[in-house]
Amino acid sequence: MRPESPWRTPDFRTLFTASALSQLATNVGYIAIPLIAVSALDASPGQVGALAALGTAAFLLIGLPAGAWVDRMRHRRVLITADLARAALLTSVPVAWWLDRLTLGQLYVVVLLNGCATVFFDIGSQSALPRIVGREGLVQANAAVVSLMAVGNVAGRGAGGGLVQLLTAPVAIVCTGAGYLASALRLTALRRSPRPGPASPEEHTGPAPGLAARIAEGLRHVLGDAELRALALTAALANLGFQFVGTMLPVLFVRDLDLPAGALGLFWAVGGAGLLLGARCAGPVARRLGYGRTLGLAGLVLAPAGLLIPLIDRGPWLLVAGAGWLLAMFKTGMDNVLGVSLRQRMTPDDLLGRMNATFRFVLTGAMAIGAAAAGVVGELATVRTALWVGGTVMSLAFLPVFLSPVRTRRDLPRPRPPADAAEAGPAAPPAGPAHRVG
Repeated sequence: MRPESPWRTPDFRTLFTASALSQLATNVGYIAIPLIAVSALDASPGQVGALAALGTAAFLLIGLPAGAWVDRMRHRRVLITADLARAALLTSVPVAWWLDRLTLGQLYVVVLLNGCATVFFDIGSQSALPRIVGREGLVQANAAVVSLMAVGNVAGRGAGGGLVQLLTAPVAIVCTGAGYLASALRLTALRRSPRPGPASPEEHTGPAPGLAARIAEGLRHVLGDAELRALALTAALANLGFQFVGTMLPVLFVRDLDLPAGALGLFWAVGGAGLLLGARCAGPVARRLGYGRTLGLAGLVLAPAGLLIPLIDRGPWLLVAGAGWLLAMFKTGMDNVLGVSLRQRMTPDDLLGRMNATFRFVLTGAMAIGAAAAGVVGELATVRTALWVGGTVMSLAFLPVFLSPVRTRRDLPRPRPPADAAEAGPAAPPAGPAHRVG
């Protein structure tokens, strides 16, 4: 018997709508920010790589403690504050540009602080979801969220390329700030803000554990389980390869191939279409073949398509690379729905924030490393070499899951009970993100 649709829950509809506005803003900015660096500030491949790395470095800097903090906070407050901060930060860029004061240093600061706000938004939204829809509704809810990400890629990045081409990059960034503000306003309608978990100061019966102990508990939960480790490693490798490709695409399109910004937006939109198709197919295919089996089979069949992406060029090769991008993102859509659902079902409520933070730390840390490394390779070798590195890593990223117990799992696991604080420790870790390219 299939669980009740999450769409019947008003708070899920509120969270989904706010996330839609946030995703649209994020994807417009994904196109506009590097393009304003390349076109208005004449940024080099290394500087574009540094810009992309700073966008994800926040997860390395504050990702783990943010998970422990989110487990003690009202999720509604966290999400609204994060959106308001992102709106203010992004709006400062076009203001500085219009005053002829915009510098690459300001872009670096804005992108880094915007990433810090995104840390809290992402961890808060993923931690709130299981409490809003219930454990049995996670696959349908995650399929909707990943589909939203895909539509954001298509609409947001396509619109971002069009806005930059028609109205300039600064105007596109104004739209980004407006999207975050609209998301914050929508979140004020969230009625049921989940309370902090039982380990919070309000409900803890003994001495409250320190921040380091709470972070360590989340790390043990993820790294101490073979399935969660495999999901994290596969997703990290996929993000590493993706970031190599994504960081160099604006340089390749605008500088090397002399293609319009709209063409870059269209290429990203093709990937978004693949992400959407993968998300919609994940649930039905997994119910027939098994959840872990679907992850393993999708990787074996689809991951090699990443090797088509570095063939990108003018003419027919643009179509070949686009086909590879479509298939690679189709796999990502399936991974996101099934991998996120698996890890949420394996985690008790009081560890959700720290589990999500651990995954985000590993996954987005891989993106930060990939962006920085792509800039170095593009600077010292060629942009095309960086694309080949990224495509190769993407084609091999499925191996940790394929070689782990995840591949044999047919059903979603039952939710695991909260860890007993008296038993938590290195000798007895809780038994065990997928990733987005995000």
